[in-house]
Amino acid sequence: MKVSGFTLVRHGTKFDYPYVESLRSLLPLVDELVINVGIGEDATLETLKRFAETEGKGKVVLFESHWPLDDPEKRKGGQILAEQTNLALDRCTGDWCVYLQADEILHEEDRPEIRRQMERLENRPEIDGLLFHYIHFYGSFDVIRLGRGAYRREVRIIRRASGARSIGDAQSFRLPSGEKPKVELIDARIYHYGWVRPPEVMKEKTFFMDTLYHGTQPKDGSTDASLPATGDNYRYKRIWGLFRFRGNHPQVMGERIAQKKWNWDLAHSPFEWSWKDGKKVLLDLFERATGVRLFEYRSYRIRRGP
Repeated sequence: MKVSGFTLVRHGTKFDYPYVESLRSLLPLVDELVINVGIGEDATLETLKRFAETEGKGKVVLFESHWPLDDPEKRKGGQILAEQTNLALDRCTGDWCVYLQADEILHEEDRPEIRRQMERLENRPEIDGLLFHYIHFYGSFDVIRLGRGAYRREVRIIRRASGARSIGDAQSFRLPSGEKPKVELIDARIYHYGWVRPPEVMKEKTFFMDTLYHGTQPKDGSTDASLPATGDNYRYKRIWGLFRFRGNHPQVMGERIAQKKWNWDLAHSPFEWSWKDGKKVLLDLFERATGVRLFEYRSYRIRRGP
């Protein structure tokens, strides 16, 4: 059984992605690691070249790509992200392909279980992929976001022979037939740090990401050039669904957490609420009481098996 890892990153240094930590968490699990580096203006490529020549020597397949940011049609819905993800997937040669985005980390405690599940399902071609649990951090490394405001599961391993392709904004996959992949839920976690970075960098990153989803026009029709298209959602707020994190972080995140450059105090931040949150609150309370998430969107089909 051969395992490929694949990812993409552009301006990883500029936008303070934990992209090197992500690669370090994935490297011990895979036989090859394919990295698509978007051509940019920061030091991301140089950093990844050093990683490939040292820690990743003999495993890393590194290539550069141009992002068509001048195409207004592709700067909508995050299409560029799926296209760039598929460029990396096309270079994978493994039986299983493990996908991490640049702000997603595997915990070292989960690697044996991930490999065990790939080996168990190696000769089960009806299973297209593996589904992971998610832990979303928000504002600080000791705060997590739970409930309907954050997806709880996603496919991060696919069988290459299934022909699955990244779709939409690269969050999920589809089979060549257009069907959702058949997957098994495994006891492993993705630690997502996309909403934990210095606030000023969060704002700059949000400006850029909004252009990939909404083009250059503000989503709400606003003419305020000081705000991203999605308004002030980059600003850390005490919103419904935030809790203290009581677990342990992946070891590869230790240095980054110790060097945290900002302070955001959940306990002393004012609670922000609007009446449109009411439905979400009721559904979250129902989920906490029953363990059932009503009306959940799933980009996959869960298959229960031995």
